[in-house]
Amino acid sequence: MNKPVYIKGSAICCPEPLALLDAYQLSSLPVDKTLIPSTLRRRTSLATRIAITAAHSACLQAAADATTLPSVFASLGGEIQVTDALCRLLPTDEALSPTQFHNSVHNTTAGYWGILNHCQAPVTAIAAVDDTFAMGLLEAWAQLQLTNENVLLVCYDEEWPQYLAPPIGQLAFACALVLSTNPSKARAMITKPKTEVVECAFDPAWTTLAAAAPAAAAIPLLRALQQTPGNIQVPLNSQKAIWFSHCEIFKHD
Repeated sequence: MNKPVYIKGSAICCPEPLALLDAYQLSSLPVDKTLIPSTLRRRTSLATRIAITAAHSACLQAAADATTLPSVFASLGGEIQVTDALCRLLPTDEALSPTQFHNSVHNTTAGYWGILNHCQAPVTAIAAVDDTFAMGLLEAWAQLQLTNENVLLVCYDEEWPQYLAPPIGQLAFACALVLSTNPSKARAMITKPKTEVVECAFDPAWTTLAAAAPAAAAIPLLRALQQTPGNIQVPLNSQKAIWFSHCEIFKHD
């Protein structure tokens, strides 16, 4: 029998104002530069900074100990700006930067999160094209079936070089959820993500945003957490086949 999974904390970090967030009554955090010491900050990408800002806030909201918290970092592009810069240097005679090479791997952000929090808990870095948020949530849900701990899920992407794959990567967006098998002070219960081929009428503003910022696929779930208590089915991506979870929203304090 599957264990129930609960949402205890959530946060969004988006450097640019988004009208859709206001329309959905969702608030976005500014990038918190104080979370990364200056000696490390100048090495980090915008992707890392927005992801860490969202993750830190979600952990505070859930009263979760970041020093022992297993985590799943889901990103379609990861360090795409650094990787692109390195690739463009390859045909030239210019020496590659060791720092850029160090920061070009897909789990860079997860590594910085562990360093900053002195955390040695397991971490997973995952990418799955349009299904990245759904697969990140499924991975976190599966891990919680094997443990009684909390799991942090962070989904993020920075702006992409626009010649790569328009319209993907037109803006930076990060969100974080703290998930748990403990119902105490939970905001909602969420079921295992599943896929269905269905005809759905989605908000076109959201589907456009999700195409431009893959991590924004999380918005319907984040919006559901702001709604009145009850049961709601939320899409986790905007492409077919559609991934869904069912949420039971609890009474807000």
